[in-house]
This record gives sequence, structure tokens and C-alpha cells, in this order.
Amino acid sequence: METVYDWVTVGLFAGLVVLFLQRSSEEKPRDSLLEYLVAGLGLAIANYFGNNDQDVIAILLIAGTVAFVLFYLKPFAPGPDAEQ
Repeated sequence: METVYDWVTVGLFAGLVVLFLQRSSEEKPRDSLLEYLVAGLGLAIANYFGNNDQDVIAILLIAGTVAFVLFYLKPFAPGPDAEQ
């Protein structure tokens, strides 16, 4: 954990893991495991580029991964058990 990219990507990955664990305990899964794989790979590749002084590519990949998670995984959407 030497660069800011290490901290940012590991923090985002931890959030992704928490979301996966929360969603995997639901009766009916609403996400595909492949969506989590894409997000995890995006963070890993962004970390690689960031650690190799490719800052613009790393920042774009992090932003793209966050956008992917927000659009496809919808972490702030109410769950199936939410009262309406």
C-alpha cells in the first residue's frame, strides 16, 4: 500500500465485496457474478496503471468502474424487502 491508487482501489473493492455479500444473502439474486468480476477487474487494472505512472488512464478506469457499479449494480437501490 504505497500509492494513492492502492488505497482508493482497495477501498472501492472492499465496498464491492460488502455489496456482494449483502446481495448474496437475498432470496432471489438480482446481480450476476460477472458484473462483480468486471468491476473487480476494472479496479485491478486501474491500480496497475496508477502504480506505473499512467495517472490519466488510472483515473479514467476508476471513474468508469464507479459509473459501471452505479449503473449496473445500483448499490443505493432499495432491496426487495423494502417497504413501500
